[in-house]
Amino acid sequence: MRISELANRSGVSARMLRHYDRIGLISPSARTEAGYREYSQADAWRLFQVESLRSLGLGLAEVREALSQQAPAPMRSLTR
Repeated sequence: MRISELANRSGVSARMLRHYDRIGLISPSARTEAGYREYSQADAWRLFQVESLRSLGLGLAEVREALSQQAPAPMRSLTR
């Protein structure tokens, strides 16, 4: 899905999605030949995680750190 569709579905502005891309929190899975960002379901899930952590009061640096941590063993089996 393109950035506008993800923005509409998630309620996160396209501008914020571009910011997250610039700082490395969420990167689109692909780009079209014209350079448009293409987001996958996994990217949408990552956005949900980012926004959930932000709603708990974490700053962007803290969100990045939290998401970089390896998942506990039970969670690893779910992501395979």
